[in-house]
Parts: sequence; C-alpha cells; structure tokens
Amino acid sequence: MSAFGVDANGCGHGRGANGMEADLASASARALVLALDLSGTVAFALLGSLAAARRGLDVFGVLVVAFASACSGGILRDVLIGATPPAAFTDWRYLAAAMAAGLAVFVWGAAIEKVSAPILLVDAAGLALFCVAGAQKALAFGLSPPMAALMGMLTGIGGGVVRDVLLAEVPSVLKPTEIYAVAALAGAVVVVTGAVLSFDAVRVAIAGGLVTFALRVLAIRFAWRLPVAPWRDGP
Repeated sequence: MSAFGVDANGCGHGRGANGMEADLASASARALVLALDLSGTVAFALLGSLAAARRGLDVFGVLVVAFASACSGGILRDVLIGATPPAAFTDWRYLAAAMAAGLAVFVWGAAIEKVSAPILLVDAAGLALFCVAGAQKALAFGLSPPMAALMGMLTGIGGGVVRDVLLAEVPSVLKPTEIYAVAALAGAVVVVTGAVLSFDAVRVAIAGGLVTFALRVLAIRFAWRLPVAPWRDGP
C-alpha cells in the first residue's frame, strides 16, 4: 500500500468502506498526477520549442524538440518505476499538449521572445510541476521515499537534459550557475515527507511545488550557485 492507498497497478485494496476509500484515493492520485504532468508538459514544450526555434530548426525539428523536452523526464520515470508503456505513449493528451505548444511558439515565437521574465517563470513552474508529479507517481507505484524523491528530481530535469543534448549544448542542469536539480529535489523531498506523515496529497503537492518554484526564482534573482572545485582551471 502506498501513501495514496493504491498498489503498484493503481488499484484500491479491500472491500466495503475501506475499499471505496482506497478507490477514491487512487482516483485522486491519478487525477493529480495527470493534471501536474500535463501542465508541466505544456510549460517545458514551450521552452524546448523556443530553444529549437532560436537554433534555426524547421517546424518538424521544433516539434521534435518540444516533445522531447516536455516528455523525456516522464518517460524515463515511467520506465524506471515500471509504469509501462509510459503515459506519454498511451495518452494522446501528452502529444497534443506538446505539439500545440510547439506550434504556438513556431507561429508566435517572435512575440514570446520579447518577454524574458515570464519565460523564466514558466521554466520554474514547469520544473515545480514535474518534480511534484514524478514524486507522487513514484510513491503511488510503491517506491521508497528516498527513491521517490530522486524520481521526482529526474522527472523535472530529464526533459531539459534531452533538449540540450539534441541542441548540442551542455545540459543546463550541469552548469554551476544553475540551481536547478537541487530545487527539484527539494520540492520532491517535501512531497515524500508529507506522504510519509500522511498529510493531504493536494496540499503537499502545492507545498512541494512552491518550494521548487521559490528556490528556482530566488536562485535566478540573486545569482545563487553551487560551489565548484577551487583548483579547476579557467574562470
């Protein structure tokens, strides 16, 4: 039994009142993960397609990068936790959301590029949504809290890593100027801690998302960075 009252197949246990409560918990958990996943899909598809358009890719390339950026983290998470085939391949809404965001950027990218602050906020929001959804789904599939937190972080950063690799760039998560993976991990830790303490899943999801979002925004605002090796060459 997971923190949401579901087994590894997302099915409730028991009969009568207990079984009904478990079924409701299962349905609520699935609905919450789906809402977070789709919201994060749109946010990261916008960022991925914008980066691809800046590099001069054609419409097909922009859409490929949009889908990879939006869904790679979730696909990797689902494969690792045994939720196969991944939701991005079985639910048409993931593809539709990514393609819609990619086409929107391809058509109106010039207007979108004029606003930098909202784009950074979209990035932070996408990271928050994905890390929370990843941790929630990993818990629902019976992973231990530490592994669920890592799955949440992986869900948040996976798409960005694949996007940067496709565009022949050093993944931003590996750059010392980016407080990215740490922010995702912090939010995921809040989610799994709340689950262990049997707090309300929705409130815990909101709290975890806010932690990740706040850390990411504050890191950008105040130029926070992780320490690097003092003996390295170069600036």
